[in-house]
Formats: sequence, C-alpha cells, structure tokens
Amino acid sequence: MPRKLEVFVATKGHAFCRDAFEGMLRAIGVEPTMVDQPAAAMLLNPQGMARFDAVLLYDMPGMDFRADVEERPGFVEPEAAFREGFLALLREGKGVVALHHSIAGWPAWPAYGEALGGRFLYKPALQCGDSGYLPDVRYAVRTGAVDHPVLAALPERFCLTDELYACERFSDPRAVPLILRDTPVDQARFLSAMHAVRGAPAEAQAAWTPPPADTVLGWAKAALSSPLVYLQPGDSAATYENENYRLLLGNALRWVASPEARVWAAKQGAYADEGCTTDGP
Repeated sequence: MPRKLEVFVATKGHAFCRDAFEGMLRAIGVEPTMVDQPAAAMLLNPQGMARFDAVLLYDMPGMDFRADVEERPGFVEPEAAFREGFLALLREGKGVVALHHSIAGWPAWPAYGEALGGRFLYKPALQCGDSGYLPDVRYAVRTGAVDHPVLAALPERFCLTDELYACERFSDPRAVPLILRDTPVDQARFLSAMHAVRGAPAEAQAAWTPPPADTVLGWAKAALSSPLVYLQPGDSAATYENENYRLLLGNALRWVASPEARVWAAKQGAYADEGCTTDGP
C-alpha cells in the first residue's frame, strides 16, 4: 500500500460538510492538515509548505460577504506577503490541486485566476459579468486525455450529482483537459451568483443572461513551475462518497506530488511572472 500523502488543505469561505470531506481524504490515502483562511494564507509559501507533499485548495478567500448589499461581495486585495509567498511556492514547483469553489478565490488579484486557469466571479469584474451556478445536477462525465495519470483506472464515463458552474475558463493550449461534461444542460437553468448573495428578486434573475457553461470540468496545467489540477466537481457529500470521484481526486493529488509532474510543469513554462496574462478574455 502506498504511503499516505501529507497534504495541506486550505479551507473556509464556502460552506461544506467538514467531517465528510476529511473522511474522504483519509479514505484515499491522504493525511490532511486542514487550516482555515485567513491563517492558511500565512502558510502558503515555500517555508510553510516544506513538509507537505501537495497543497489542496478548498477555500474561497478574498471576498467580504458582509459588505453593503449593493456592493456585495466586496473584493479584498491579498496582502503582499501572501502574494509573494504564493508565487514563490509556484516557482518552487509545489504541486497543487484546486477544487470546486476555490476558482472563485482572490478575485481582486488576477494572477491567482491565471494560476488556476479560470475564475468564478460573484459580481462583474475584469470586463466579465458575474458567473452562474446550478446546484444538485446529475450529469455524466467522460474522460479527456485517457492516458493521463490523473485518469488512471477511471472508466471512460461515469455519473456525478454535484453543482455545475457557468464561468470563465482561460484559453491555454498547454492545459490538458481531464474530464468533460457529457450531459446537455439548458443554459437558462443557471442562477446568478451575484443575485444569490444580494437576495435579488426573481425578476432580476429572470432577466440575467449567464455566461457559457464550459463542458471542460477539470484540467491539468502548469502554474509557473508547479503542476496544478483543477476539478470543478466537489460540492457535496454525495460527491465525496462517489467511488470514481475519490479515485480521480486521489490520482490528482498523487500526480501533482510526483517528480514526474514537476518535470512536466517545469517544461511547460506556462507563466513567466505575476504580470502575465492569459490568452483568454
């Protein structure tokens, strides 16, 4: 049996079933150290992560949901120490897996979204409208790059019941699509994230036009010198218990922690510095 992975897990900012989530991690061979934000941000640097095999982002920092309703959520700039430490961690090559709502983190810092490969916005910003969500959807997933280590032993098609997003995925020819939604979903069913947090009336929701819902739900990419996997599924306890999801997440964590993944990421040279931009809008 392979040794347990020591994984630093950043949490807080979005509700989740903590016991079920931790139970899933332990079941897939992970020894998790779960740290809530804002304390997690103080540790996400090369020194703080030295003992860990990989980082798992399951947090949603950088937003103030207590702001006045008409401004909610407020976007919070990350402190310089966090920005410098996080970029240093990526330059060092530490493997990262980002799940579900983590793609909404630090919306006031574009380099964070660049690293993850996309962004979910709770209100219009950066020349984009707010993103959409659709909870508790049963849908089929098919695998993309079937020979990728993250997909090892997975069936070519399996089902999940989870929350879907309609949000921006950046165009990056070096990113490897891992899983794709294989079930059509009516675009009009998606709900506005901004209207939800502001308690907007039903007519506002009816008048809202969601962004396109990408069929690519997971990818592997290089973030500076770090191998990074983003997986959109991961919202519910039902997903935590899904055998194929557990295999997918365990594969992802073991791959980003491997020397082979670090070599792959270093060769990609996806981003040169904090000031980089994506090929997307």
